[in-house]
Amino acid sequence: MSRKYFGTDGIRGRVGEFPINPEFCLRLGWAVGTVFAEKGRAHIIIGKDTRISGYMLESVLESGISAAGANVSLIGPMPTPAIAYLTRTLHADAGIVISASHNPYYDNGIKFFDGLGNKLPDDVELDIERQLEETMACVSSDQLGRASRIPDAAGRYIEFCKATAPRGFSLRGMRIVLDCAHGATYHVAPRVFEELGADVMVFGAEPDGVNINEDCGSTHPEMLQQKVLEYRADIGIAFDGDGDRVLMVNGRGEVLDGDELIYIIAAHRQQQGKLNGGVVGTVMSNLGLEKALAELHIPFVRAKVGDRYVTELLQQKGWSLGGESSGHILCLDLTSTGDAIVAALQVLLAISEQQQGIDQLVNGMSKLPQVMINVEVPNPGKAAKSKALTAAISQQEQVLAESGRILVRPSGTEPLLRVMVEGEDQGQVQQIATELAAVAEAQ
Repeated sequence: MSRKYFGTDGIRGRVGEFPINPEFCLRLGWAVGTVFAEKGRAHIIIGKDTRISGYMLESVLESGISAAGANVSLIGPMPTPAIAYLTRTLHADAGIVISASHNPYYDNGIKFFDGLGNKLPDDVELDIERQLEETMACVSSDQLGRASRIPDAAGRYIEFCKATAPRGFSLRGMRIVLDCAHGATYHVAPRVFEELGADVMVFGAEPDGVNINEDCGSTHPEMLQQKVLEYRADIGIAFDGDGDRVLMVNGRGEVLDGDELIYIIAAHRQQQGKLNGGVVGTVMSNLGLEKALAELHIPFVRAKVGDRYVTELLQQKGWSLGGESSGHILCLDLTSTGDAIVAALQVLLAISEQQQGIDQLVNGMSKLPQVMINVEVPNPGKAAKSKALTAAISQQEQVLAESGRILVRPSGTEPLLRVMVEGEDQGQVQQIATELAAVAEAQ
C-alpha cells in the first residue's frame, strides 16, 4: 500500500489547504488515537513550534484523540527533539509534533514519534492511513480521553540537554551568540547554555506567531554572522524553527555547516575512543567530508536525504553519528532523533576537551565547491525524470568526469526540484548548475 498522506517526515502543507486544515487534522487525531488505543487506553503527547496555526491544529488533534478514547498531554511550544525525549521518558505511546521545521509560518505539518522516541515505523503509518478511510466515530462519554498539561516539560528537557555533556563540563569564559529563529528553542536554548556557564547573547527569541524563520535561524545565518562580529563572540549558534537543525559561526563570522560540525564531532570522538563505528551522511553531504573522514580512516556511507533514512542506516550499521549538511545531526548514543542543542554541545565539548578553537578543529576538512539551485516546477517528480533533463545531466557528468557529482531530486517538503552540482572548480560548478536549472524549469 502506497502512502496517501505521509511524506518522508509526517504530513506537511500550506495551512488552511488540505491536508493541513481543521477537518482533516480532527480526523487525523481520531485515526491516531484509534490505532494506538487498540491495546488499551493510550497516552499521546502533543507539542508544537511557535507558528500561530499551532493553536488551531493542537486543539483539533486533541479533540480527535479524545474522541478515540486516548489521553492527551499538551506541552506547548517545545523543540521537536524535546517531544521525542518526553514521549520516551514519560512512557507515552506516541508523540506528535506540530511543526513545519524551517519552512515559513504559513506552512505547518504533523510529525510523529513512537513510544521510544523514534519516527513511526512504516506499518504504523499505513495503519493510520487505513483508519483515515474509515467513518469517524466517538467512543461513549465514559470512555473519552482526558487532556492535561505537563507544566515542567521545559525544565525536564533543559536538564536532559545538559546531562548529555560529561559531569564537570563548563562553558565558563566562552561568549556565545544564539539565534533561536523565533522558534521552539526560544525559551529553552538560552537557559541550557547560560546554566553551563557561558556568556550568552540571544536574538530571534521573540516569537509572534508569524516571524518564525523570518530572516533568521539556520536557513538565514547572515544576522548571526553580524552579531558574532559585533559582540566579538567566540562562536555563534543558529537553530531552525523546531530545533532539530544547527549551524555555527566562528569568531570571524564564517558559517560552518552540518558537514563541518559532523567532522568535528567524529574526529573528537575518534580521538576519545568513543566514535563507535563510522558516520552516515546523505547523498547531499559534501565530498570534502567523505575525503576528510577517509584521511582519519573513519568509514562513511550515504543515505537518502531525510533524517529518517540516516537513522535507519545508522541502526542497521550499529553506529551512532550521522546527519545532513543542513545541520540535522544525529547522536543516537545520546538521543533518538536529531537534536540541535545536543549537537551544538557536542561541538563545544570538542572545543573544550581539545583546547582548540573551532577553526583549528575543522582544519582537516576542505569542502569542495557545491552549488544548489531550487527550481519551482508544477511536478518535481515528473520533471526529475524528464528525457531532456536526464540527457542534460548525463552530458554534464561527462564534463565533470571523476572530479565532481551531480544530484537532481524532488524536495520531500516543498514543491521544488533541487539541482546540486559539486566539483573542484567553482566557476564550472556554478555554470553547470545554472544550465541544468534552466532545463529543469522548462519541463
